[in-house]
Amino acid sequence: MPRAVSLHTSPPQSPCVGSEWTTSRNNHVARNASLYNKPFVEQFEETPLVVAVLTYMGYGILTIFGYLRDFLRDWGFEKCHVARERDAQKDFVPLYQDFENFYTRNLYMRIRDNWNRPICSVPGAKMDLVERVSKDYNWTFEHTGMVVREVINMGSYNYLGFAENTGSCAEAATASNSVYGVGVASTRYEMGNLDIHEEMEQLVARFLGVESAMAFGMGFATNSMNIPALAGKGCLILSDELNHASLVLGARLSGSTIRVFKHNNMVSLEKMLKDAIVHGQPRTHRPWKKILILVEGIYSMEGSIVRLPEVIALKKRYKAYLYLDEAHSIGALGPHGGGVVDYFGLDPKDVDIMMGTFTKSFGAAGGYIGGKRELIDYLRSHSHSAIYATSMSPPVAQQIITSMKIIMGEDGTTLGADRLRQLSENTTYFRRKLREMGFIIYGNNDSPVVPMMLYMPAKIGAFGREMLKRNIGTVVVGFPATPIIESRARFCVSAAHTRDMLDTVSYRSHKPS
Repeated sequence: MPRAVSLHTSPPQSPCVGSEWTTSRNNHVARNASLYNKPFVEQFEETPLVVAVLTYMGYGILTIFGYLRDFLRDWGFEKCHVARERDAQKDFVPLYQDFENFYTRNLYMRIRDNWNRPICSVPGAKMDLVERVSKDYNWTFEHTGMVVREVINMGSYNYLGFAENTGSCAEAATASNSVYGVGVASTRYEMGNLDIHEEMEQLVARFLGVESAMAFGMGFATNSMNIPALAGKGCLILSDELNHASLVLGARLSGSTIRVFKHNNMVSLEKMLKDAIVHGQPRTHRPWKKILILVEGIYSMEGSIVRLPEVIALKKRYKAYLYLDEAHSIGALGPHGGGVVDYFGLDPKDVDIMMGTFTKSFGAAGGYIGGKRELIDYLRSHSHSAIYATSMSPPVAQQIITSMKIIMGEDGTTLGADRLRQLSENTTYFRRKLREMGFIIYGNNDSPVVPMMLYMPAKIGAFGREMLKRNIGTVVVGFPATPIIESRARFCVSAAHTRDMLDTVSYRSHKPS
């Protein structure tokens, strides 16, 4: 029988948390009158044993055939499309590791047509795709000259529907282009600091409820280039095991000691904090210079929401610093769109470093960091992303300003509040609809990221292709981005989706044409 996957090895008894836990077949509900202002429900159903065995068998068969095809390639019976060393370089240290690329050559290529599909319209609630075909089993693609129109977009992170080419955002961005142009051609420290950049940063700080904020042209670099400025040798980073690659890269580049705690597991996190305080640094046992906890607001592969009230309680108790990545939660959670901090009704001052991106809810590009003024002033002079990167494009900055003012209600309309409410309603409706049809859904009930479990490798490619045949664009995900037995389709709900669209997606996920 499938059973619920507990996020803890046993019901937590941490004195700093003191949560009451109840566990049903596939629900996890954490309630604490002092920490949570609402029931906290997440679903993670364990892979059924039969499905797990069949999934392993599927990967095993694919692996066997992969080795057979590699044998045929080595002997010239099958054309080899991968990059390889020339015979004259056979005694060199290998530049291309054939074995490491085994998965790409023999498994990924079979279903490569499910990704990187060219879009030739605004990626809003619906989109147009360039039709393409492959005559060599997905090694190369050719465009047919045809367009697949009116595809329901369930893959973009367009949570509030600001990915559009009409309306006030598009008009404001177009107007800014006539004033500033598209590119700045300089860094902020040289000749690239525009008044529109400073206006945007002041607005971001006000939106987050912090003293100061700064913006960057790339969301990934906001993490990977700023964490090394905040931590270094002699520091300890405690990172959630499902953190995004940008957080992982930033932690590695910092040179800090990294320890990984189980996903959203407060018992695991507290144990590591205790050990860090008691034992200190390896060998010398000196106290750590600082302890930095890295978490995300919404985890984009699981659809789970960070247990922020408990994380804050732990970080206060053990005098650690908290770095919160709100890339997927800012604008998508909370009654005012203020992210996971707003969702739980917490004080933004309790989060030391608030990071987020403009690429999702705001329909723009780039990222930000908010916090105390001293923190931002320090990053302005120590962050590689701030010093060396070209300034954000002015139309992008204007898109951020306009969309953020709409969310805050400063445009004089209720459009922002309407979109926030619509996103929440769509999320609840779509998740309920899929469960009623018998699908296994992961994540928090309030998360607009909706992973639907597929499990078997053959289903990854088949599901993506069949959905496209039904004019629905989805993202399918498998190993190594997920555990090997937990392949899934990931839907991203938007305020721009109508009930008819969501009904179509849920019905066609379940029924053939």
